[in-house]
Amino acid sequence: MKPMLLTAATEIPVGEDWLYEAKYDGFRCMLIWNRGDEEPTLISRNGNILNQKFPEIIDFCLEIKERIKSFLPLTLDGELVFLANNFQSNFSVVQTRGRMRSHNTIKKHVEKFPCHFVVFDCLENEGKSQTNSYFIKRKDVLQKLFETLSLPTSINYEDINRLQAIDVFSDSNKLWKNILVSNGEGIIAKRKTSKWVSNKRTTSWLKIKNWRYVTTILTKYNKSNGFFHGAIYKEDQLVEVVTFKHGLKEEESNTLIALFQSNGVKRSEIIWELEPSICVEIACIDFMGETLREPRFNSFKLEMSPDECNWQRMQRQLYPMPESVQVTHPDKPIWPASNILKDDYLLYLQFVSPYMLPFLRERNLTLIRYPHGVPGESFYQKSSPDNVPDFVKTKQIGDTNFVICNNIETLLWLGNQLALEFHIPFQPIQTDKPTEIVFDLDPPSVKEFHLAVKAALHMKAIFDQFELISFVKTSGGKGMQIYIPLPKDVFTYVETGVFTKFVCDFLIEQDPQWFTTERLKKNRNNKLYLDYVQHREGKTIIAPYSPRGNEIGCIATPLFWNEVNENLNPGMFNISAVLDRIKTAGNPFHKFQQNNNEQKFASVLYQLKGLLEK
Repeated sequence: MKPMLLTAATEIPVGEDWLYEAKYDGFRCMLIWNRGDEEPTLISRNGNILNQKFPEIIDFCLEIKERIKSFLPLTLDGELVFLANNFQSNFSVVQTRGRMRSHNTIKKHVEKFPCHFVVFDCLENEGKSQTNSYFIKRKDVLQKLFETLSLPTSINYEDINRLQAIDVFSDSNKLWKNILVSNGEGIIAKRKTSKWVSNKRTTSWLKIKNWRYVTTILTKYNKSNGFFHGAIYKEDQLVEVVTFKHGLKEEESNTLIALFQSNGVKRSEIIWELEPSICVEIACIDFMGETLREPRFNSFKLEMSPDECNWQRMQRQLYPMPESVQVTHPDKPIWPASNILKDDYLLYLQFVSPYMLPFLRERNLTLIRYPHGVPGESFYQKSSPDNVPDFVKTKQIGDTNFVICNNIETLLWLGNQLALEFHIPFQPIQTDKPTEIVFDLDPPSVKEFHLAVKAALHMKAIFDQFELISFVKTSGGKGMQIYIPLPKDVFTYVETGVFTKFVCDFLIEQDPQWFTTERLKKNRNNKLYLDYVQHREGKTIIAPYSPRGNEIGCIATPLFWNEVNENLNPGMFNISAVLDRIKTAGNPFHKFQQNNNEQKFASVLYQLKGLLEK
């Protein structure tokens, strides 16, 4: 059985006959699970079995085997994806996994980049074929199946359930807005009355892509294959980013060939080169590795100077700002010492928003704004302006109307106002109980950062002894912070205070020459300050991935515990370094929401209360 195939379209069809889904960029795949089989089989559109490449999907299916066995034989149609957010997937991650051969290499990749199987069709259920049913009927079967199995019926990139049913929209405009804001690949329109036909390209399923338009400089023509080459400037060097011929009309292609052969330099029997002079606009869906994906010629840009075709411009063209967010002075220097402009900062927020927003959502924000960049005047801001855009949520508490940053539009709106530091409380607005414990490790200066490393490793040993899962990040300044996730609305600040005081007192008892809880700096005698008093209702901590207002713009960067060693330095983590790090190492906090330590922490509290009562 091979998948039913899509037909490309330039316009979204409208009318009562159509339903709409987000298009995710991954591996098209069937999940087939027959009765009596130990595990399901993941089969690609080319007939390859992908079980060994995506073990996290198979492992999850085995976890729900008892729940699902009564629905076997079962066949689901979907896409293997790495979700960047709820409407965008990262194809390069899936492609990298597909090329892996070693079991250990795949296992390590799963730890950093766990994938999902996004399901959009049910072709067989309890052994009954659904392919002759209308699409809308198959959707109903899929919905009821996932509800019965207690599986997500809406895409959530943070959800650990590896099988999720895709969202279905009746309003294409609403979905398209989500695609644009989230920088998704596009939309799929499906006719309600379509039946599923194997290996057929049908006009009942249409794909409409969210094309990005990148301006490049024409550099080469290759006679042997008819392709033209395009480049951009990166640090004053021409870097090739595309080869293309699709999208050119015959007349346009002939004109370009004549231009190269008359004005260019013939480098070989098949290659002509042209000095940087002519710019063209290329439609694509992404930039992967070293080249634009699915490039097509769109138009000539004869009015543009080749100098304008540069790396920064390409990044902005690939990742356009949401139309709802107005940007002012994008070329304003923000961190001059690191040569970071406002537009660079906004791009950073776009990239890290999937990792930052889970910690900002539904929390009262305290911001530090730098209206003239760093260094320069700064001020704290808690209360929102009187007039805020529709996409911004606020919460009135006493005399303060806090901004609640629940979406990327709010994050970028704040970034445009040069809010550089994002400080958050230890609990969301729905509760007065903490959802995490945070220890702030504050050395006298960055020169004594090694003391923070020492304290962090000591604390990790204590938490491991208690079987508590912990996470660590740099503060973006001179210290570090350690997190212990907690369940929502269970433990009070009084209870967490018992634990934080015990841990800090124990560390001081073990190493009094290095650590102190003395609040007055003048009395600390150059020791590291263990700030457990900071963990209180109403207090705040710098959010993960937030920049800081120091000269080089260090980031409060989540770390893997094996990185906490004598080689660690907070200056390693500026904006560009963190962006590179996310692409290669993933997000060390991606399992944060899955580990709430409820039973273990309750046990620890019970032990500590027993000790205190003696």
